[in-house]
Amino acid sequence: MDVSAKTYKLPISVLVLVHTPALEVLLLERADRPGFWQSVTGSQHEGETLTQTAERELKEETGLDAARYGLVDWRKQNLFEIYPHWRYRYAPGVTHNTEHVFALQVPGAVEITLAPREHVAYAWLPWREAADKAFSWTNAEAIRELPSRLEIARRALRGT
Repeated sequence: MDVSAKTYKLPISVLVLVHTPALEVLLLERADRPGFWQSVTGSQHEGETLTQTAERELKEETGLDAARYGLVDWRKQNLFEIYPHWRYRYAPGVTHNTEHVFALQVPGAVEITLAPREHVAYAWLPWREAADKAFSWTNAEAIRELPSRLEIARRALRGT
């Protein structure tokens, strides 16, 4: 195989917290790493905006249409080291990824359609339990931030 022809993932990704008003958080179990639970994640494709990446990943991994619920860009970035066992997906020498955090509030624990090649199970969990179960520190941190983010949004809507 000609190495120069290989298409590498961009080291730019999204993390999308799908949650209910009652702060139940959707977690997905990875097919390639049983026991690894996470929110919706995925790498940006060449030419996509971050919002388009988040919308595409939501649709692919859960079947949810972001336009139906309203995707919120937290304007939060995390820089993290890519796990060594996943680095082959990136260009040689790439060791870090920049992740952009989004959230999507759904009315309740809606049915999810999993992408079977990516995930084998899903669970709606109270936010504290979800934060404890998420394998990624950035995912856990974002989940722990969710209650305060929602309170700030509610205050803004009330004008207080």
